Amino acid sequence: MVRSFYVFCASLACSGCASEALFQSEAPIPAREILEAPASYDVPFAATPLVLDGRLDDGAWASAPWSGLYRDIQGPELQRPRFETRMKMLWDDTYLYVGVEMEEPDLWATYDERDLIVYHEHDFEIFIDPDGDSREYYEIEVNVLGTIFDLYLYNAYRDGGPAEHGWDCAGLVSAIHADGTINDPSDRDNGWTLEWAIPFASLVPPAAVGANEGPERARSGRPPQPWSMWRINFSRVQWHLDVIDGVYVKRPDTPEDNWTWTPQWEINMHVPQHWGYVRFLPAGATDGN
Repeated sequence: MVRSFYVFCASLACSGCASEALFQSEAPIPAREILEAPASYDVPFAATPLVLDGRLDDGAWASAPWSGLYRDIQGPELQRPRFETRMKMLWDDTYLYVGVEMEEPDLWATYDERDLIVYHEHDFEIFIDPDGDSREYYEIEVNVLGTIFDLYLYNAYRDGGPAEHGWDCAGLVSAIHADGTINDPSDRDNGWTLEWAIPFASLVPPAAVGANEGPERARSGRPPQPWSMWRINFSRVQWHLDVIDGVYVKRPDTPEDNWTWTPQWEINMHVPQHWGYVRFLPAGATDGN
């Protein structure tokens, strides 16, 4: 029997330390025909704080437009994703709110401890570069169980990184509604919806980064100004599954699918130059005009 429920979790305070690193010079982006400009989204201001339960039924969401359906990470000329994904966003002085709707016939996840590498299973991810300089950015991932994997990157991996897995998005609120039965191959599920409230104050580099005194540290977790622009992208990782002895297993020798809001033009989310443009509308504005 298919049932509906939601999981709700709030993040723990930031813990762990970062090590200093010598940054390499910026590596060139491989040549690739770019067929379109990055996607853009105008984020409405939420007049009242949202109540999150994973269902996207808080009335404030009505003012936020849906994005287009996600496409293959390499671009629109690739095969259309097997299942639909779309998102919407809101903001206030405290949070960036993200709402996501994902079609999914096989709800599957086993990782249930924070900072396990959840993209080894089905997951959803956000990448945030507040000042848009393609350096110093944040990554947050989640699976249908509500398990969070979050990290901070000084630079993209091809530019020397490194990633700091000890960074936590302190105060993150994550709510999930699963429309189906998780880890039960005996039925067909409908999908899952996700709500995030990402505190702007948590978007600061790890405290122990002595070598990192760049613009992101100077920004010091302040919320965006109306009409300001951030670079953001979203990714959904989806594996091909088989059922063996009543249990989901990843199909051998079969790569994952990667579906994104705006194309990366290669199988690599860590090219911030290709992320979308997110503009924060002032209170009362309904569009960017």
